[in-house]
Amino acid sequence: MKGLAGKTALVTGASRGIGLAIAERLVEEGARVCLTARKPEALEEAVAALGGPEHAIAVAGNVGDAAHRSEAVARTIETFGSLDLLVNNTGINPVFGPLMDLDHDAARKIFEVNCLAALALVQEAHRAWMGEHGGSVVNVASVGGLRPAPGIAMYGASKAMLIHLTEELAVELGPGIRVNAVAPAVVKTRFAEALYDGREDEVSAAYPLKRLGVPADVGAAVAHLLSDDAAWVTGQTLTLDGGVTLTGGV
Repeated sequence: MKGLAGKTALVTGASRGIGLAIAERLVEEGARVCLTARKPEALEEAVAALGGPEHAIAVAGNVGDAAHRSEAVARTIETFGSLDLLVNNTGINPVFGPLMDLDHDAARKIFEVNCLAALALVQEAHRAWMGEHGGSVVNVASVGGLRPAPGIAMYGASKAMLIHLTEELAVELGPGIRVNAVAPAVVKTRFAEALYDGREDEVSAAYPLKRLGVPADVGAAVAHLLSDDAAWVTGQTLTLDGGVTLTGGV
């Protein structure tokens, strides 16, 4: 994979699941990474799994907090000398049910974390490094942002906004900075466990590839979009779904 060796990445929500798989693939391809998440202990374990401080550092905190975002960007550049790659992976979905029952405070929190924090991190990275040196950004969206997502509609709406932000940022920040997104379907993580737990075979049957995604599937796609192999790709959302959106399945 071209263009990742020696680069530095900041990956949010990276202590486990999709975020950790993205970080693992980036390190495999020669990049150094700064991981963020809320729990320091989980981050310490993730850094160790990635080979220690030569390859990875961690900054614990809430991505919705401006001071944390500034610290993460600053620490990345101070430690590794650059911030070439940004992956906005953090996402929350604290509610389930119809929109008519949606609590507005919960809705604001979803948009704050899933959309505004991602935009704010791009702004931070742009001011601190990418505006002068260039870079590549990938936002982790969802197939819920591409079509209706009953029960998690506000989560889907936030991901639709993230997809549109990706397109707007690609236009605004080119040619020096590329901005793309991925939109996974159900990936086998703790975050998505309620969607398949106890009925994985049934859920998988709707997928033409007859399996759910695994975090490494997303990690590989994100690494490609960040790399120079995708140097003429910007403003795109790559659907990672095992074909399920073709069949109208879950």
